[in-house]
Amino acid sequence: MKQPVFDANASAGGFGDLPEWDLGDLYSAPDAPEFARDMAWLETECAGFAAEYEERLAGLDAAGFLACVQRYERIDTVAGRVMSYVGLRYYQNTLDPARAKAMADAQDRITAYTTPLVFFRLEVNRIDDAAYAALFADPQLGRYKPVFDRMRAMRPHQLSDELEKFLHDQSTVGAAAWNRLFDETMAGLAFEVEGETLALESTLNLLTDPERPRREAAARALAATFQDNLRLFARVHNTLAKDKEIEDRWRKMPSPQHGRHLANHVEPEVVQALRDAVVAAYPRLSHRYYKLKAKWLGLERLQVWDRNAPLPIEPPRTIGWDEAKETVLSAYAEFDPEMAKLAEPFFDKGWIDAGVKPGKAPGAFAHPTVTEVHPYIMLNYLGKPRDVMTLAHELGHGVHQLLAAGQGELLSATPLTLAETASVFGEMLTFRRLLANARTETERKTLLAGKVEDMINTVVRQIAFYDFECKLHAARREGELTPDDINALWMSVQAESLGPVFEFMEGYETFWSYIPHFVHSPFYVYAYAFGDGLVNALYAAYEESGPEFRPKYFEMLRAGGSKHHKALLAPFGLDASDPAFWDKGLAMIAGFIDELEAMEG
Repeated sequence: MKQPVFDANASAGGFGDLPEWDLGDLYSAPDAPEFARDMAWLETECAGFAAEYEERLAGLDAAGFLACVQRYERIDTVAGRVMSYVGLRYYQNTLDPARAKAMADAQDRITAYTTPLVFFRLEVNRIDDAAYAALFADPQLGRYKPVFDRMRAMRPHQLSDELEKFLHDQSTVGAAAWNRLFDETMAGLAFEVEGETLALESTLNLLTDPERPRREAAARALAATFQDNLRLFARVHNTLAKDKEIEDRWRKMPSPQHGRHLANHVEPEVVQALRDAVVAAYPRLSHRYYKLKAKWLGLERLQVWDRNAPLPIEPPRTIGWDEAKETVLSAYAEFDPEMAKLAEPFFDKGWIDAGVKPGKAPGAFAHPTVTEVHPYIMLNYLGKPRDVMTLAHELGHGVHQLLAAGQGELLSATPLTLAETASVFGEMLTFRRLLANARTETERKTLLAGKVEDMINTVVRQIAFYDFECKLHAARREGELTPDDINALWMSVQAESLGPVFEFMEGYETFWSYIPHFVHSPFYVYAYAFGDGLVNALYAAYEESGPEFRPKYFEMLRAGGSKHHKALLAPFGLDASDPAFWDKGLAMIAGFIDELEAMEG
């Protein structure tokens, strides 16, 4: 998902003209009359919707229920437009008090306006199965059935109407407030590296610097600042984990992860099969690769600041924005010209914010906004080869979101497990094009090593993160966790996943503290590994089937959230519930490592 005075000129660092967002397609300004109009409409419409439909849903026929759903969808769209606008402005500069206040105020008001709508979900879940089946047998209403099937998956965990409304109403001062505290704290952190005061993003970027002392200095600066703020980060994690435990207990959730699995529309046993397959593969993936990397770097043992170091054979190079754009669009066009055509407006119409700027949120994302507008992509572009792959990744999200928009607001959103499909596929297309055009064995080796590292970061690292979260939430159920307790949980998964070639500097035990997914979206992280494994299997299907793959692929993206993963993958002959499915994806990573080992002679 930077700081005053730090990195003020970073976006001008020889990358060319980096694009900035034009949010005018949402609203022309924070004080635009359309913004005030939409806020006023939401207040009136939410109250009117509740007055018309509360305690009456069970009596509606199919036509009446369809009209109700379409009205509900319109409310969702307008609220989504408002929150997208204030949220995107905030992430451009999280240290601007006016933007922070605008987002908080909008969140408070929309939460208050939409509290009367809580009845809708509760009453839908009280409709008996026979009446529900009869209602959704209607063809026009039936297209919305996947939305309500997912809603009804929460039936066993539903609380009383009064409690559900209370939880909705107080959400802005619960988890959302702790999320905001975390975001603003991270945005305000300063890291002292060799006499420079840097932002988080720029300090993390130094971990890929060619100079080993510079990487070490960055790692130690990260550790020092994290340590200085560790009590606060421990408080955030303790509070959020306890908050989740209380709600899970009241909802009778069988595990801390169960709510995420329901939201992702994925079976717990499928996630467990993924997790177990990856953990079993640690020795033949990360342990084997990092042993190779130590040899390339001329080291007996690797330190944490060597994990993402460039290879000694890799010439340091800054990639300009125009070259990054051409690389990704060409790779997309080579797969299908339509994909490149869908991606071009992101560059031409102000849909990307690329530069590193004071106060800007770290990381990268693609935000779908609402289906009647278009997605926006945020990057922190620093001209590294990995930044080109990040562009390919986020642009894949953007293309997926554009294609899925045809489903409408309620059906376009893709479960997290499938949301990474087009993004990881876009990376793979870009990587394969670069690999095919490699002119020397050295260039090929560099590309392969970079891809293996990215895949390890996506699969091994994210499953280690998932295991850390599982341990953290289980331990928090037994009582308050000290910073040292959390540090120990972090180190237990790091040593296992990275392997025996690593030594861990003093201070690395605090590096759990900056991972935003643990705060914003508990157990989100396995979606990255799910997406990577799924795409590896899809890409193998593409190589086997050729041109007939493309229309099926576009159809899958257009489906958005309207189909279960089994239905989406069936046309390709794939099934994620088969444990052997995950081994196919892991075998692709192992194959790349085999090739790297073979280059050693």
